[in-house]
Amino acid sequence: MPITKQASKKLRHDKKRTKQTMAVRTHVRSLIKDHRKSPSKKTLNIVFQALDKAAKLHVIHKNKAARLKSRLSKLLKK
Repeated sequence: MPITKQASKKLRHDKKRTKQTMAVRTHVRSLIKDHRKSPSKKTLNIVFQALDKAAKLHVIHKNKAARLKSRLSKLLKK
């Protein structure tokens, strides 16, 4: 348990931030799974938007977002 007042505030903030981050992560993962099941141009655009937003919010690294976008667009070519 946090001892100082500042540490307890930090704990509350971290819990809130963790919830927000996990919500974005699970949303992106579910979109990626949907696209892998049935790749289409429409789902690809939705996934790209979600990946860009996650990278912008620093939930995932921008290079990871680029790598995932590249791999998902390869599925569409097949």
